[in-house]
Amino acid sequence: MSRVIYELQGFAIVLGKVALISRVFVADNDEGYQFNITFSADLRLPIKFPTRNEADLERQLFLSALKDS
Repeated sequence: MSRVIYELQGFAIVLGKVALISRVFVADNDEGYQFNITFSADLRLPIKFPTRNEADLERQLFLSALKDS
């Protein structure tokens, strides 16, 4: 079985280990916008962007890669 790896903000994410992807929301402390990736081991990775458009686009690209894997 081959592992499909997706690179996002310097992280190498094994797509087969992703359990949940949150919606895009406003990050705490005025840090822009973020979505969370939760893995099967209950590890959560927050992905933050300065604008909502960037966060929405990257989330859609990530979902597309996940669907195609």
